[in-house]
Amino acid sequence: MKVIVGITGATGTVYGYRLLQRLRECGVETTIIISDYAMRILEMEDSKSMEDLMKFGEVYRNSDMMAPTASGSCRFDAMVIAPCTMKTLAEVANGLSSNLVSRTADVALKERRKLVLVTRETPLSLVHIRNMLKATLAGAVVLPASPGFYHKPKTVDDLVDYLIGKVLDQLGIENSLFRRWGAGRHDPTGNAP
Repeated sequence: MKVIVGITGATGTVYGYRLLQRLRECGVETTIIISDYAMRILEMEDSKSMEDLMKFGEVYRNSDMMAPTASGSCRFDAMVIAPCTMKTLAEVANGLSSNLVSRTADVALKERRKLVLVTRETPLSLVHIRNMLKATLAGAVVLPASPGFYHKPKTVDDLVDYLIGKVLDQLGIENSLFRRWGAGRHDPTGNAP
């Protein structure tokens, strides 16, 4: 399996980085596209550098429209944008390809490949919600960075892994990054925990 990971300039670049770590552990080939703002945020929030990203696969700058992923002839199985800014969501939802991330997302949609958008913004405006609807209708999966708490997270890493587990589920990759709802509990009365 080959997955393109786009990392755009919203807080939460740890989601993209942790996804790359988990995909590597699963033996998945990855290609990374990162915006300049995302690189700055990754350095600031997680003390990671371009060299840290390069250990996961080829890395392309978002401005490199000559990269292989800009073409439908590039073979990949899925794309995940984590985090996905509202600007990137708007471009994907409206078929705009002003940079490599949005162009590769456009390729994923037109070639009927899985596209997962890990949106990172709160609160949401009506424009954001409409763009989420448009992206969903076009074939993308909108997966907001909204961690659950039923698995009783103890650390920030637990919260991040919960979300990455949900992304891996969308890609059809088995994982045990979080305890599933109801796992390990049996209530003969049928009441939810």
